[in-house]
Amino acid sequence: MGEILDQFKKRGEGRLPGFIGIEFIEVVPKRAVARVALREHHLAPNGFLHAATLVALADTACGYGCVASLPDGAENFTTIELKTNFMGTARQGGIRVEATLVHGGRTTQVWDATVRDEQNDKVIALFQCTQLSLYSTKDERPKGS
Repeated sequence: MGEILDQFKKRGEGRLPGFIGIEFIEVVPKRAVARVALREHHLAPNGFLHAATLVALADTACGYGCVASLPDGAENFTTIELKTNFMGTARQGGIRVEATLVHGGRTTQVWDATVRDEQNDKVIALFQCTQLSLYSTKDERPKGS
């Protein structure tokens, strides 16, 4: 599994996942687990966790899980919808996300993610997104979807 995690780490280098310090613990078909060790730059000016930090963590976990779960012939994906319910915050320590595939079709995938404060295991956000599978113009695309 270490080789797969290294590939996903390289995927984020020099891009948002690398800049905010997302660490992947597991990426397998239908599931991804990641974390961020919180630092000052993850917080909003009011001292609370910035919503964008949490959304970036959850969306990236779902995205990497999506890559690991692409249907045959799909080359990549893009997020077409996302929603987050915030129920708490964190100011120090770390936050952890577990993302799971809810629907895996030829055209779309739907992912749920739960973000927790690592210090007390409290759920601080529920996240859901829909991913669109992308096919090359050379490939035969799904018909009627």
